[in-house]
Amino acid sequence: MSGLVSAETAEIRGTVRRNGGSDHHYRGLVTALMGLEARLRLARLYLCTDAREQQGDLMSFLQAAFAGGVDIVQIRQKDMKPEAELEALEIARQAATPYQAIVCVNDSAELAGHFQADMLHLGQTDGPSAKARRYLHQWALLGRSTHAPRQTDKAIKDSNIDYFCVGPVYATSTKPDYEPVGLDLVRYAARKAPVASITSKPWFAIGGISMDNIDDVIGAGARRVCVVRAITKASDPQQAADRLSRKLRAAWKADPAMEQYVFQALSPDSSRSG
Repeated sequence: MSGLVSAETAEIRGTVRRNGGSDHHYRGLVTALMGLEARLRLARLYLCTDAREQQGDLMSFLQAAFAGGVDIVQIRQKDMKPEAELEALEIARQAATPYQAIVCVNDSAELAGHFQADMLHLGQTDGPSAKARRYLHQWALLGRSTHAPRQTDKAIKDSNIDYFCVGPVYATSTKPDYEPVGLDLVRYAARKAPVASITSKPWFAIGGISMDNIDDVIGAGARRVCVVRAITKASDPQQAADRLSRKLRAAWKADPAMEQYVFQALSPDSSRSG
C-alpha cells in the first residue's frame, strides 16, 4: 500500500488548502484503510478529558478537538458510574468516527469489554495486562502508564502492551499525588524505544504539557504527547489542538527518519513491536 501514496499523503493527518488558504484537517483513503496498530503508530496527539458534565458539551467539544488534530481521546473521570461512562464513550465514538480517531477506556478492562473498546489504558495499579487483554477484542490496543525507568522497561518487554506513556513530565493538577519526573524519563524512553524505529513500541509523554513547554518535550525526544488542560481548558479547543498538532507534525517532518517510519507503519507487512 505504501507504494501507492506519497509521504505527505501517507500522514495520518494531512492539510489541504481551502477557503482562501485556511488549513483544514482531513483523513483520506489511506487512513480509511488503516488498522488500529497503524493508527496508533501514526498518532501524535492524545487527549484525556472528563465527560464535560458541567459544561454539557461533550459532543461539540470532541468534534472541535478532533477537527483540530487530536488522534486519540480517553474519557477519564473519577467515581463515574459505569452507565454514565458508557454513555460518554458512545458520544466519543460518534465524534471520533468521521476522523478515524481512537477512543480509549481508562483503567477498567471489564468496562472496555462491554464497550468493545479499541483501546484500554492501564495505570500501574490496574492489574496484569494479560488479564485485561482477555476482556478485549482481537485487535484492541492496550497501554500502560509508566513513571520510572524500570516501569518503562517492563512496559517495553510486556508482550500484551502496545504503547506506553511516560510522566508526569511536569506537575499537573490532574495527578497531584505524582511527583513530576521531568524530561529525564522522556530522554530515557527515547533511548530505549527510538521513535523512528518500527520495532519500537509507540509512547507518549504526558503530564502538564502545553504550548509553553512542548518544544522542550520534543527536544528531549518525544514525538507524541498526551495532554489534558491544554485543550480542555482552552477557550477554543480546536485552535488549541491545532497548535499542538502543528508542533508535533513539524517535528516529524524535520526528522528524515520519520518519513520511512510512516511508510513502514502503513505497510501491511510491518511487524508488531516486540
